[in-house]
Amino acid sequence: MLTNQLFLGSILNSFKSFIQIGTSRSTAKLKPLHGAIAEDLAQRLGDAYIIKSQGYGDDSEAVIRGRYINKKVDITVVEKESAKPVAGVAGKFVMQNYSQNSNNYFENMLGETANIRASKCPYFQIFIILEKLPYYKNNGELSKWEEFTDHNIIKYCTMSNDDIDVFLHTPNKTLIYVVQVLPEVDEQQIDSKEKYFEYYKLNEPFMKLTMHQYPQIKDGGAVIINDYEKFIDKVFYTIKSR
Repeated sequence: MLTNQLFLGSILNSFKSFIQIGTSRSTAKLKPLHGAIAEDLAQRLGDAYIIKSQGYGDDSEAVIRGRYINKKVDITVVEKESAKPVAGVAGKFVMQNYSQNSNNYFENMLGETANIRASKCPYFQIFIILEKLPYYKNNGELSKWEEFTDHNIIKYCTMSNDDIDVFLHTPNKTLIYVVQVLPEVDEQQIDSKEKYFEYYKLNEPFMKLTMHQYPQIKDGGAVIINDYEKFIDKVFYTIKSR
């Protein structure tokens, strides 16, 4: 089973893949993360289900029929007997240039969730972000350092209070992990994407993650902070109770 500590290790493995690949556009950087979650779901749910994801099994995603459009989903749980998807899990890991896309990330999450949940399929979201992350210009020059702060979490606080039976745009559960990679870079010494990548390539053997806590989000809501075990239990029971 994937514990909180092992899940944190999967996040770190995805960050290491990102550093080696060198681009945030590649889906390959998320294979270690999605694959670990898919394997965990397969172990928990047993042989009555098939889990489709990159990084696990046949290394391919499945399509869930939405209310309005069909959607290729990061991790799909398929009931073997009926061959029908019974749940989907979407995972995103933001490692750079957050502010220019922050509203898009949230709006896209709400839109794709409504599309899937309106077709009566449970849908879960995982949002992972570095607490401090670089913001680059188009030429790769580092423009500034951004922080994911209390201000950024407000919309998730609002969502945590949603009644998911009323608001279909709200995921059945959302897991948020806010992490910082150690050793931290010396901000005065890093002025480009190239130097940022070089730093972490050199320090890969010493890298680890820490987590930032947001106590204003209460337990029991639609949003879970930095607790994979609680989140995956909710996924499991939602699927089994169908």
